[in-house]
This record gives sequence, structure tokens and C-alpha cells, in this order.
Amino acid sequence: MPGQIRVEKDDHTATVVFDHPERRNAITTAMWREIPPICRELDADPDVRVVVLRGSGDVAFVSGADISQFEESRTGDNAANYDMDNVEAWSAIAGIDKPVIAAIHGFCVGGGCAIALCADLRYSADDGVFAIPAARLGLGYGQDGLQNLIRTVGTAYAKEIFFTARRFDAQEAAAMGLVNRVLPKAELDGFVAKTAASIADNAPLTLRASKIAFKDLARPEAERQQDDVAGAIADCFGSEDYAEGVRAFLEKRPPEFQGR
Repeated sequence: MPGQIRVEKDDHTATVVFDHPERRNAITTAMWREIPPICRELDADPDVRVVVLRGSGDVAFVSGADISQFEESRTGDNAANYDMDNVEAWSAIAGIDKPVIAAIHGFCVGGGCAIALCADLRYSADDGVFAIPAARLGLGYGQDGLQNLIRTVGTAYAKEIFFTARRFDAQEAAAMGLVNRVLPKAELDGFVAKTAASIADNAPLTLRASKIAFKDLARPEAERQQDDVAGAIADCFGSEDYAEGVRAFLEKRPPEFQGR
């Protein structure tokens, strides 16, 4: 089957590459199913402190799901299984307890937009093109596909994106709050690499505790798991890294964190 997902590691940064350039990195059924085990592996790897998501090349981040498979995989009884694969992939990305950055070149459409919304930070090249064209295809979108968008841009913009199904550019995406920053195309990859390295220099346990707290705050108040947050914070204060951070501050030198 065409299309694959590659993982490239550089120091403490792991880059997940959606590699299907002949279809602008559209995600096949097999690729959707590859995402959860990759995320679990990266989350469990102590050497990985930051995860970057990007498409192969610089024409597209992900142009959506591979529509050429829809007549087989997204009709009849198969539709529910396909949607479950989507939900499990999104949940796996969002569930990584490390900072996740989406580096967006070109097309970020449909399922690609949904993937980007699972990241913590989204940086776009100035040629970014965004859309969720479900209404052009007659697709139904469940609440799992909507909640990240609503949390990110608000209900009014989410309705505009879905009801019009139109494409909008990177500057509009930034104005909506869909992306954190827009950069010249030639500068995006270097900026993301530098940002990821800067984050990776920070204390991994602190990053993890912050990620857990942010995710908990996104839940309804009655469903929050404050014991998990408190436990992650306690891990920070009981860590060797906390002692190292204090010593480094007092000695006026950069800290050398080990994640323990």
C-alpha cells in the first residue's frame, strides 16, 4: 500500500513524518492505524523530549484522508471502523505526555487539520492552506472531530470553517488562533528545529507535569483527575532535575537535565 509514517530522531527531538507525497501526504487507512503505536513508543522513550509532526517535503503537511479509499473504507459498516481509527489516532497524538509541535507547509486540510489540532503548538509557513471540507463530501463529523477545533478557535470560527468548507490561508489561521505563528516558508523548518531544541533543554518532568495539567483543565470540572496532576508535580519536586535546576541557577550556569 502507498504511504507510510517515518520517525526521525535528532538528539531529544523525534519527528513523525507523514510520507505520501504523490497524494500530498494524504493519510491512508493503514497510516491511521500506524499512528497510535508510534505515539505510544515515543511517549515511552526517555530520550525523546519533544515530538514534531510534519509532512514529507514542503508541499503539504497532510492534505486529508486518502479519498480514493473512501468507497471501500468509509461506506456502510466499514464507516464506523474507519471513524474509530481516526479517533484512536487523534487521541494517541493528544495523549503524548510531551510537547508536540506541528510544522505546517502547504496543505493542512480535513484529517490533516484534525491531526494538527492534536499538537500543542502549530507553526505554519506562509503558504499554509487550511480547510475542513466535510460538507463538500457529504461526510458526518462526530464530536471527537469537533472538540479540539472548538477549544482552539472557539465555536463561531469552528462553525464558519465547517459550514463554508472553504480554504483559508495562514494569516487567517493565525487570526483565528488555529496556528501560533506564521513564518516565511524558507524559515519554518529552522525555526521549528530551534524551538524544539529549546524546549528539549528544559526539565522533562516539568514539561510532563505541565502537559498533564493542561489536558486535565480541558476536561469538564467534574471529570478532572487532580490526583494525577498532583502526582506529576510531586515527581518534579522529588527529582534529581529539581536539585540540578536549583544548583545551576545558584551557580549561574545552564542546567543539565536528565529526566529523573
